[in-house]
Amino acid sequence: MTASVHTTPEPGANPRQLVFYTLVVVAFLAASSVPTPLYPLYQATWHFSTPMLTLAFATYLFALLLTLLFTGPLSDYLGRRPVIATALILEIGAMLCFWGAHDLTWLFIARALQGMATGIATSALGAALIDSDHRHGPILASVAPMIGMGLGALGSSVLVAEAPYPMRLVFVIMVAIFVWQSIGMRSTRESVQRRAGALAAMRPRVHIPANVLPTFLRVIPANIAAWSLGGFSLSLGPMLAKDVTGLDNAMIGGLMVCLLSTMGAVSVWRMRVLATRQILMFSGTLLPLGMSIILGSVYTHSTPLLLTGFTVAGLGFGTGFMGAMRAIMALAPAGERSSLMSVIYVVSYLSASLPALAAGLASQRYGFEPTVYGYGLYVMALSLLALAGVLSQRPQAASCN
Repeated sequence: MTASVHTTPEPGANPRQLVFYTLVVVAFLAASSVPTPLYPLYQATWHFSTPMLTLAFATYLFALLLTLLFTGPLSDYLGRRPVIATALILEIGAMLCFWGAHDLTWLFIARALQGMATGIATSALGAALIDSDHRHGPILASVAPMIGMGLGALGSSVLVAEAPYPMRLVFVIMVAIFVWQSIGMRSTRESVQRRAGALAAMRPRVHIPANVLPTFLRVIPANIAAWSLGGFSLSLGPMLAKDVTGLDNAMIGGLMVCLLSTMGAVSVWRMRVLATRQILMFSGTLLPLGMSIILGSVYTHSTPLLLTGFTVAGLGFGTGFMGAMRAIMALAPAGERSSLMSVIYVVSYLSASLPALAAGLASQRYGFEPTVYGYGLYVMALSLLALAGVLSQRPQAASCN
């Protein structure tokens, strides 16, 4: 991740396959954020509470996490192509469930199925990108998901605001994309030889080595803060946009998510060459700064401030995840990297779902704006805690430099 990007592919790289798998990653993450601008429409049409809205969002993350824990190593045994192809078929099924949804039950089914599909695809696609190009693959594996999430939210909000059939059209488009990618899988080349042991490999392994634990505890608040803000934006972002602007404008909610995720991708791309300590310091500064601007926008009801806050927070969002990941994984023994990565994913997805669920419940009891202020202070406190942990370590002695 710290190496500079070269313009010529490495020997044995497959540029065409690298581009194809990158587009598949972008499509999966775009599909994950497509429902966000639609949540107000679902809520107005089917008359369900805000806690149920956040639970529908959390259902996706819970299903993703459980599936990933059990199926993460499968592509090492069965091959990349069959695992990714299976995930694409499930994702098409999820999009069709969204398309035909007529009540909250169908929304839960669609979100659960989508979480399973994304969980199956996550590690297989990441591995396929690295197989296609060992130099550029890891960078694209970090940047493409954030770009996809931003494009999905923005594209969906445009269709909701400007196109007919706002609760249907976007899923027709996504089905067409995934069908095209399923067909495209036939022209990809398998990079893994099939071998026995797939069932035994499906046993979840979640473990933090003793030598990693101090660094893990010191830097993981940065990751929790980043994912907590992401979870809030993807679930309650449209409500925040309406509260600040006073309008039912899907464009603003989609633009918020787009700014958060795309600026996160920019920060990962631009700061990947820096030392991990510097990356975490950027995150610990930019995320609370952006969050304070967002809270200022809620107080003043200023749309420009709201978008500025998400732009700044997005830079901290990307660096928080990347910095924590690099600090922790750099210390992992070779034989325990997979289980440690599982721990990071568990913490990340729980950080995106559980605080958002709590915010949904709190908003119903205490009101939306007080909940936003409390949530913002929670994110800021975690970021500053991580910053204090980094600053407390001397650069030459810090395990996260």
